[in-house]
Amino acid sequence: MHDDPTVPPNGGLNRRRLLGAIGAGAGATAVGAAGASDALAQTRNRADGRGRPGRNPGPDRANRFTRVFNDLPPFAEPTTEVIEALRAIGAPGGIMDAGDDLTASPVDLATDPALSVDNPDHSSGVAGMTFVGQFIDHDLTRDAGSTLGQPTPLRRSTNLRTPRFDLDSVYGGGPEDAPNLYAPDRVRLRLESSGLAEDVPRDDSGQAIIGDPRNDENLMVSGFHAALIAFHNACADRTEGQGFAQAARLARWHWHWIVVHEVLPAFVGQAMTDDVLATGPQFFTGDRIPIEFQTAAYRFGHSMVRPSYLANRTGNDGAPFGGLVFDPNGERSDDPDDLSGGHRAPRRFIGWEGFFDFGDGSVQHHKRLDTTLSSVLFRLPLAAIDTVRGEPVGPTSLASRNLLRHLTWQVPSGQRIAAEMGLAPLSRADLSDLEPFGNRLQTSTPLWFYVLREADLLADGAHLGPVGGRIVAEVFISLLRRDAGSWLRTMPDWTPTLPMADPAASFRMTDLLRVAGVDPDSRATA
Repeated sequence: MHDDPTVPPNGGLNRRRLLGAIGAGAGATAVGAAGASDALAQTRNRADGRGRPGRNPGPDRANRFTRVFNDLPPFAEPTTEVIEALRAIGAPGGIMDAGDDLTASPVDLATDPALSVDNPDHSSGVAGMTFVGQFIDHDLTRDAGSTLGQPTPLRRSTNLRTPRFDLDSVYGGGPEDAPNLYAPDRVRLRLESSGLAEDVPRDDSGQAIIGDPRNDENLMVSGFHAALIAFHNACADRTEGQGFAQAARLARWHWHWIVVHEVLPAFVGQAMTDDVLATGPQFFTGDRIPIEFQTAAYRFGHSMVRPSYLANRTGNDGAPFGGLVFDPNGERSDDPDDLSGGHRAPRRFIGWEGFFDFGDGSVQHHKRLDTTLSSVLFRLPLAAIDTVRGEPVGPTSLASRNLLRHLTWQVPSGQRIAAEMGLAPLSRADLSDLEPFGNRLQTSTPLWFYVLREADLLADGAHLGPVGGRIVAEVFISLLRRDAGSWLRTMPDWTPTLPMADPAASFRMTDLLRVAGVDPDSRATA
């Protein structure tokens, strides 16, 4: 959601011992707060925890963004009229504001579908997928160098993430590059506790000590980051004595399996996933992140966010703890009532049965995909956006910011990209709510808005439609097939080896959480 731009018997530490035994670590350097544009660079340059430069992580540090459709013109020129129109489309109370009743109980907002419409596909539309998607975004992209709403040549901006599904936001380049992220054995990652459950490591001020500070932006993505730390450590238990590389390989390959077989179908539909796997990408075959993905198609997840969630059922003196995703009124609290990150307290952890389907009827679902965003996203906290001297750079509405980024990267319209793909574009009538904003936006529509409307009309809001879905599917599959560290490239017949609840359904997110020991059954016996 952040706006910036192989298996021996278990012989290692178990989860309970890890949570109790791994401390804060003397001299570790904390990553800066979310919103600091050079936080990742600072992490890598101070990786030894004493202010000395870490090892250079390699050529990916200078990775640039790319384009899929080089020959298509931008959807509009960055005139004052266009800028004002985009700000108005994404303004609080405008056509993209879902109009949530933020005076209602956060628990009711989280659980009552009459207050926030569920995704219609209850098999794949679970709430946890929203934050898996956010984690993947943070793991693949971080724009450094562009200016919101001002055209920026691709050569002017660097992607600070590695464009691979390598969990580098968790591993930080490995124990040699970022030793402050690791336990003394330099195989397992540091993991701490909120008091009742696992938490990412933090310094004395509460700042997370992780490879990307954006993963502490809200409680859900922070909790998922902690779950992946626990998962890696469980893989290290199963590869005891074989070192960090083997443990990370086991974790990454199972993660890649989930991305291909569970996450991607949930985002783009099973038919699109099967087509791209079978016939290969038609439009994108590169190994850098295209702006059509980074700026538009992959920001579909912002429409999945509900205004509030039930974080867990036991963390508030034994009662459920739920809250708004963001509530700017609580920014200065050490234990706010919202679900913002950056805080540690016993109630601030994720009960994963509320986010993935463990079969007990507790799972929440994400909001259906359409051209509205939950109202909490129209007043982002300052920690989630760039600021200058304490003032936000640009609007605080996430919708307006997303639309203005189409001017930054001169993204083609959804209609032109659909035509380039050989698809019938959405009609003027399909986009009639844009007519009052002029500037030909009804027929030359910003790609992000277009793919959300397409998902609403052509996929019933369950997943992306043909344009957005193909962009996302082709980027995912291309990056995995070009990655020498992926089973999809190096051993395409590989199948998961870790325990799974239903071998017929193969390895799923619920299995990852069980292996990590953060599932409801493990918590009940811990």
